[in-house]
Amino acid sequence: MNRRTDRSDGTGADPRGARDTDVIVVGAGPTGLLLAGDLAEAGLGVTLLERRPAEISNLTRALVVHARTLEQLDARGLADELVAGGHPLTGLRLFGRATIDPTQLRSRFPFVLVTPQFEVERVLERRARRAGVTFRHDSEVLGLDQDIEGVTVRFRTAEGLGSVRAAYVVGTDGVRSTIREAVGLPFPGRSVIRSLVLADVRLAQEPDSPLTFHATGEGFALIASFGGGWYRVIGWNRHRQAADDAPADLDEVRELTRLAVGSDYGMHDARWVSRFHSDERQVPSYRVGRVFLAGDAAHVHSPAGALGMNTGLQDAANLSWKLAAVLRGRAPDGLLDSYQTERHPVGKQALRSSGALIRIALLPTGPGHAVRALAAQLVNRVRPLSRRAVRTISGLGIAYPAGPGAHPLAGRRAPDFRLAGGSRLYELLRQGRFVLITPAGEPGVPQAPASGGDSPRPADDRVVTAFWRSERRTALLVRPDGYIAWATDATAPAARTAALRGAVAHWTGTEDGASIATALTPPAHAADTPAGR
Repeated sequence: MNRRTDRSDGTGADPRGARDTDVIVVGAGPTGLLLAGDLAEAGLGVTLLERRPAEISNLTRALVVHARTLEQLDARGLADELVAGGHPLTGLRLFGRATIDPTQLRSRFPFVLVTPQFEVERVLERRARRAGVTFRHDSEVLGLDQDIEGVTVRFRTAEGLGSVRAAYVVGTDGVRSTIREAVGLPFPGRSVIRSLVLADVRLAQEPDSPLTFHATGEGFALIASFGGGWYRVIGWNRHRQAADDAPADLDEVRELTRLAVGSDYGMHDARWVSRFHSDERQVPSYRVGRVFLAGDAAHVHSPAGALGMNTGLQDAANLSWKLAAVLRGRAPDGLLDSYQTERHPVGKQALRSSGALIRIALLPTGPGHAVRALAAQLVNRVRPLSRRAVRTISGLGIAYPAGPGAHPLAGRRAPDFRLAGGSRLYELLRQGRFVLITPAGEPGVPQAPASGGDSPRPADDRVVTAFWRSERRTALLVRPDGYIAWATDATAPAARTAALRGAVAHWTGTEDGASIATALTPPAHAADTPAGR
C-alpha cells in the first residue's frame, strides 16, 4: 500500500526538503496510471495529479494493444481481462493488400488486440487505487521547482492553489505537457499531416475485418470495431483540408470513407467527430534532474501503426522498477539514467516506423499506388521482411543495449517460459521482483529440501528463484520489466557461482548475492517453452 499521503494544505507552503510523497505523477492517462500503480505496489507513496475530472471518458483515443504491451500487462495480472473484453485479431491488413500476421509471434499473445483506451485506463486505474495511489483530479499543474533534495509541484484546483513535494516527478501529461515546458525542454519535430478526421460511429454493414486500413492516394481511412456496436474511423481527404478548430460532421466522415474504401457501410449515429493534426516530435532528453517524461509528453507521432499508447506503457514499465529500486536504497541514482539510454532510441524508432507508414499512405494516386502495391508484395512474400514488420509493430523486437562483454541474451526480451512446477515467467514477474532462472542442481546454489516442493518462491523481497523444466545450462536474471539483465553459459562451478552471485548483487542491491541461495528441488519435466506456443 501507499506509505505516504499528500499533506499539502492548499496554501502552497512546503518547507524545503520536506516530502509529502515519494513520486508525483502528472497525467492520468494509460502511461501515468501504469507507472503510478507499479510504484504504489512497490510500497512507495504516489500522488497522481490530473487536470480532468475523475470520470473516465467513453470516447476513444488509442484502440490497439500490441503483443509486447499485453505481456507487460500480463506481468501485472491485467492482460486476460482486457483480452476477454476486446477483439483479438490474427491478421492486420494495410492499404487493403499487405497482411501483417502476428500468429508467427512467439508470445502468449500472438495477435493484435482491439480495445478502446478507456478500457485500458479502467483496469489500470482500478489497480492504482487498490495499491493506494493518491488521486487529485481537477488539478491543473502550474509549474515546479526542483533542488538537490526533491521537487515541488504547484497546482490549482477549484478551491485554490496548492503544492506537493516528492523525491521525483514524472510528466505523463501528453503532447501539451506542462511538465516538459516547466523544465525547459524543447519538443523539436514537424507536422506530418493536417486535417485528420476522427469519429466514433455505428455502421449498418460490417466491414470484412474488425480492423482495416485503406489508402488510395486521394485519401485514407482506418476503421476499427471496439465493441458495443461502435466503430472508430480515422481518415483523411486530400481535397478537404481545414484547421483543427474547423467543424467536422458525419457527412465528411462518410465522404472520406467512401473515397478510401469505396463504401461508408451505412454510417450513422456519430457520437464524437473531431479534427486534428499529427506531428512527429521527440524531446532530446527524457530526464532533467529529478524530473522525467514518458509517453506523449516525450514523443509523439502519427496514429499509423498504433504505436503511441503502447510505447508510452512500455516507457512506464521501464521507469517504474528503476525508480522503486533507487527510492528503496537498492540502486544508485545513476540507474535512472538508463531510462534515457534504453527508451529514447525506442521512441525514435516509433517515429520512424509510424512516419514510414503514414508517408506511404499519403503518396498521391499514380506513384502512390505503385509504392503501396510494391510494399504489400514485399511484406506478403518476403518472410524476413514480414517477420521484421510484425516484430517491430508488436514491440517484441525491442532490445536494450548491453555493456561490453555481455552475454548475447542481455538486454533482450525474455519470452514467457514455462518453468518447473508449471509456473510461467510472467506470472512470477507479478511480484515486481527480479526472477533468477537456473538449471536443476545449480552448482553452488543450495537446494531446498524436497518437501519444499518444486514451485518457484521468493529468495527475498528482491529476487524470485525458479528452475528450468529441461536440461538447459544457461542461467538468467530477468528484470522486473521482463528483459534479461544478465546471463551466463559458464560451466566451471566456481566461476559460474561467482558470476551468478555477482550479477544478483549488482542488479538487486544485495551485498553479496547470497539471496540466491534459497532455491528449490525440481523434478524431471518436459522441455521449457515460451507459454502459449
